Amino acid sequence: MKVILDACAVIAFFRGEVGADIVEEYLFSNDYDCLIHRINLCEVYYDFFRRGGEIVAENMVTELAMAGVTFNDDLAENFWRQVGKYKARIKKISLADCFALTLANREQGLLVTSDRKAFEPVFHLNICAIHFIR
Repeated sequence: MKVILDACAVIAFFRGEVGADIVEEYLFSNDYDCLIHRINLCEVYYDFFRRGGEIVAENMVTELAMAGVTFNDDLAENFWRQVGKYKARIKKISLADCFALTLANREQGLLVTSDRKAFEPVFHLNICAIHFIR
């Protein structure tokens, strides 16, 4: 099964926050293929860079790669147009969250997030399956 990681799920994992164990299971189980869009990876990167500096941020990226996470960089026209449509139609969702949502939809995967504020309004739209880690 394909699992699309939202930035907040990755941040929760690395910080040992509530739900980190769930993300860990997805990352290290052979039953799942984890992906993150590079836009969402950028969110994680700048958060770790801001709090701990470049070495900390780079180590986080390396650890994700070593865990087998695929970094998706799809910016094809039909992809970014879908991102824009979600952003236009769904209130109170960030553009970066729309990248995760589009990737989950395209991959027919499970979107893993802790961001209930952004994704609970999306849940009923049946765009993709969503697992809230807390």
